[in-house]
Amino acid sequence: MPFGILEPKRAGEVVPGTAFLSDQDDLPPELSGLPREQLKHGTGRFKDIILVPQPSDSPNDPLNWPQWRKELILLIVGLTAAVVGAYGPMLSPGFVEVAANLNITIPVLAQSTAWVILMIGLGLFLTNPLAKIIGRRPVYIVSVVVMFATSVWGAAVTEYDSFLGSRIIAGFGMAPFEVLVQCTIGDMYFVHERATRIAIWNLFLLTGISGGALIAGYIIEKDGYQWTFWVCAIFFGVLMLGIIFLVPETAYRRDSVVVVPAGSSDSEKGREDGRDEGSVHRMKLAHEHDAQHVSEKDMHTSYPPAGTAAAAAEKKHTYWQSLRVFTGRYSFAPGWKVFVRPVVMLFYPAVFWAFLIYGTTLTWIVVFSVVNAQIFVADPYNFSVSQVGLISLSPFILTIIGEFISGPLNDWICMYLTKKNRGVYEPEFRLPLMVVATVLGVVGFFGFGATVNAKTHWAGPVLCFGLANMSLVFASTCVFGYIVDSYREHNEEAFVAINARNLLTFGLTYFVNDWLAAQGALIVFSILGALFLFVCLLTIPLWIYGKRIRSFTGRNEWLQRFMNDNH
Repeated sequence: MPFGILEPKRAGEVVPGTAFLSDQDDLPPELSGLPREQLKHGTGRFKDIILVPQPSDSPNDPLNWPQWRKELILLIVGLTAAVVGAYGPMLSPGFVEVAANLNITIPVLAQSTAWVILMIGLGLFLTNPLAKIIGRRPVYIVSVVVMFATSVWGAAVTEYDSFLGSRIIAGFGMAPFEVLVQCTIGDMYFVHERATRIAIWNLFLLTGISGGALIAGYIIEKDGYQWTFWVCAIFFGVLMLGIIFLVPETAYRRDSVVVVPAGSSDSEKGREDGRDEGSVHRMKLAHEHDAQHVSEKDMHTSYPPAGTAAAAAEKKHTYWQSLRVFTGRYSFAPGWKVFVRPVVMLFYPAVFWAFLIYGTTLTWIVVFSVVNAQIFVADPYNFSVSQVGLISLSPFILTIIGEFISGPLNDWICMYLTKKNRGVYEPEFRLPLMVVATVLGVVGFFGFGATVNAKTHWAGPVLCFGLANMSLVFASTCVFGYIVDSYREHNEEAFVAINARNLLTFGLTYFVNDWLAAQGALIVFSILGALFLFVCLLTIPLWIYGKRIRSFTGRNEWLQRFMNDNH
């Protein structure tokens, strides 16, 4: 029971997500037979880290790509996610002016933002399953083309109905960049690298959300709201070329190998067979998709190393070959199964926890963008449109600081706890930073309501706004790191389930302005803060029982048949 994490009740069980990560000398006796010479390790300061998953020998395996190529791909899709992040709330500083130009009320304009959020949530149930079947690249290309077209559309129209139509269709284009980037990170990076890259993606997305509003305030005030769409169109046009020519397919049909603890029954089997106990390898190489449902019999089967003759003989794709839009089918499961699996995954306890954490935190953050104009243009603040935009400077700065801290710190904590756990990695090691997220969020949400209600100096609510955004940084690093490592084969489905939170966000943003007017900031944000604290406390039972939960979902026969048949 390392650090209070309960072990499964069934001895010798291989649990999805648990892996042997550290090549160190102080291994427990049952791990002493590890065939280290068969395993690939990291380089430089990670030379003692066993790569999880083990890459193939193919030069086309994204795990084997040069580091500069991986980082370039992450930069392009991350920048696109930043502009997508800005696209949704960019009109918030000028809600009063935009509503007047379109001859509608502020609540109606706020509802248009809610419709965008709803379409993102619904779009995920279409785009991510498609990415599971046909790969990431075609989905990225179609999405960025949609965003370019709807940006031009939004800039050109003057009627609210057409404006709303452009926003609704844009929601479908925005969906992949809220979720699919994490899957791309899982495709290209090893376990010990992922938290930092998830933090980088999150940095792009969240600074886009806050920085977009910051810049849009000045654009709306000086040139009109239409120019916010023109600027987005310019960025999407450039990034569209980047995705087409520099972002190849990252999905790869790899029979990945992970190193998993084989439990205590190997020695017993060795004694039964009359073999020397020391000759039995207590750590086994298990194929990644098999690690989700490894039987006791499988644990006694030695698998070959990750590299195979077929992979080694595979020729490296040329540049033009790498730009193919369709590279084959990556899942041969019936289409209806692929589209239903995200709904099933929502009932996985760990995924439901992630849905609650990410859903409440990000939804409450979106609430700020909807109500800030209503609060700060009135007494006692009397801000102009550009000044309302400047409010986003606080979350912009604190988000950057949080991202630089959260990702590397999360990876460092994981490696530290893995070494303390004698080389065995558990995905629960991603969760300690939820303590920081909880403290920041409690101060941010409760503090914002209290300072606005007390009509303090503007620095009070603005700082609390930033702290709430900073809490999302730490929370999302924990959430996505944990899910990526726990359910590697089902990242697409899990992330769709988590981002069903858009339905929650839609409901709240649809009526929050009226709620704020009726009950005031103190009651509204105290309720939001209390709900946030409650869901954060659910991390404690997940820490304790998380491994047993992974064990249950990994050995449930119906779940494994439904989730893994034909992958």
